[in-house]
Amino acid sequence: MTDSSSRRERSAYTGFATSPLDRRADLRDTHDAVAALRHRSDTRIAVVAGETPILKRLDGETQSVWFSHGESELLGPGLEEAFLGIDGAGAPRFARLIDRSLVDELRERPELLVTDLRSVALKRLVPKDELGPLGEGKALLDWHARHRFCAQCGGPTEPGAAGWKRQCTACGAQHFPRTDPVVIMLATRGDQCLLARQSRFAPGMYSCIAGFVEPGETFEDAVRRETWEEAGLRTGAVRYLCSQPWPFPSSLMIGCLAEALNDDIVLDGTELEAGRWFSRQEALQMLEGTHPDNLFCPPHMAIANTLLKAWALEGERAV
Repeated sequence: MTDSSSRRERSAYTGFATSPLDRRADLRDTHDAVAALRHRSDTRIAVVAGETPILKRLDGETQSVWFSHGESELLGPGLEEAFLGIDGAGAPRFARLIDRSLVDELRERPELLVTDLRSVALKRLVPKDELGPLGEGKALLDWHARHRFCAQCGGPTEPGAAGWKRQCTACGAQHFPRTDPVVIMLATRGDQCLLARQSRFAPGMYSCIAGFVEPGETFEDAVRRETWEEAGLRTGAVRYLCSQPWPFPSSLMIGCLAEALNDDIVLDGTELEAGRWFSRQEALQMLEGTHPDNLFCPPHMAIANTLLKAWALEGERAV
């Protein structure tokens, strides 16, 4: 749950990072209590078809992720369901998975908006306090869809703890939702920062480099390893700045500033198609959309945008 003090953290300015829900983990193993919450008149449910969020159109251009119990039943049979928590008014919130094959049919219904999760965040299609729970629900439901069989013996699993674990029906092993840590770093040297691009990026977009944290590795060492592997740069000081839940499908982005110790960039051509040093002025132009070569950085909802602002606009440094 996000309170007034945490809203001042940089992490709170990234997409999917804030939520008004009290997750109430203490209720998850109390089946009767969760069942009672599920059938309250003020209960609302976020619905995802496969990986696609289903939004309810309200008035004008306003959408919501929340459906009543009856409305959610009309969208399609539920495959999985998870208890997300209680909102500030005490109302229960759940997430529900329906079959991905229903997407095309639901697109034809005028009272619904069916679109991908990235667009929901980028276009600000729902209020900010609904985006975090939607990301939470989508990541959790995606985990359920991917873990129907036991990694230990291969037997079928069934959900438990109000959607927060799966248990093998054969060997009894318990499996819990996973979050994959990913370091994303802005390497700087003096008044310059390293930005790079992958071939899948939109033309003209440059971003920070990133990579998964490996077993037995600290965040700091992951930053140093990835910066060396992807750009040929040795790294000194590493400073954590902010984080972002990234439900594609279930990562946690760990944003850092890194002190580069050399100037020569040697790009990993497998991971990156281009990369170079950018001046602080260029970084500001990219943030403002005024770069003379029409280069730009990731949008407001991405942690790379937050890192670039912290360095170029606010003067933050690794040391």
